[in-house]
Amino acid sequence: MKIGKLLFMAAAALLLVACQSAKEVPYMTNIDQIPTAALTAASTQAGDFTIKPGDMLQINVAGSNADAVRPFNKLQYLPTTETGSYTRNYGDVSSIYYLVDDNGNIDFPVLGKLHIKGMTKNSLEDYIASLLHPRYLNEKPSVECRIQNFRVFCIGDFNAPGVIQAANGRLNIIEAIAMCRDLTLQGRRDNLMLIRTDPSGQRYVKRINLNDANFITMPEFELQQNDILYVQPNESKARQSWSSPPQLAWGLGLLSTAMSVITFITVMAKK
Repeated sequence: MKIGKLLFMAAAALLLVACQSAKEVPYMTNIDQIPTAALTAASTQAGDFTIKPGDMLQINVAGSNADAVRPFNKLQYLPTTETGSYTRNYGDVSSIYYLVDDNGNIDFPVLGKLHIKGMTKNSLEDYIASLLHPRYLNEKPSVECRIQNFRVFCIGDFNAPGVIQAANGRLNIIEAIAMCRDLTLQGRRDNLMLIRTDPSGQRYVKRINLNDANFITMPEFELQQNDILYVQPNESKARQSWSSPPQLAWGLGLLSTAMSVITFITVMAKK
């Protein structure tokens, strides 16, 4: 009877360890506790990236009068001889995109050099529209800005780590994780590392707990171009990295646990 109780206690201890590990796997365990207002406020920040040196931008200026806005576009519209309408002349890449130089400037047609480092997508669109109307255009134009080299680097314990490219310049942490086919079971969900370079060129690290749903209300939830996401392995995988092959480490760990339980039962049975 005494040995039976000891076996039950040992099994219960192992079960508790397994349950603790299982608690570290789910995401956003407290999502129901996040106020709706906080979720709504976070969603309104989506898609407004911050411009930095090295960004490759496509900026289109449109209006009801195609001839009036044509000088302000790198993407030129050439008249067709048959219909009198306009077709796009794409040319090479350098003739379409604006490269933000190290000082945060671009050379814009007619307007010349513009300092745009630190601006957001929306603020740049409004800024260019204000420069064009009413000085050059009789009506306020429609300005659209897109980033062409938006990349996020995902390394560590993802199932499919790699470089993610977002054509529309929008990507959040959950989308990045999904595109990497989730974290491995050994990846730490309580300590996702986000490495970001701010517009001044300074790098900083933000640690994010994916188990806590509050991370979706953080400014860092919306990723910026050239962000780095690093998933650390948990302690069990870190220990396995010292052994080869992994199956050997798993077998030795299981054997060690079994021996510990047997020793514990034997000692207690003699008392």
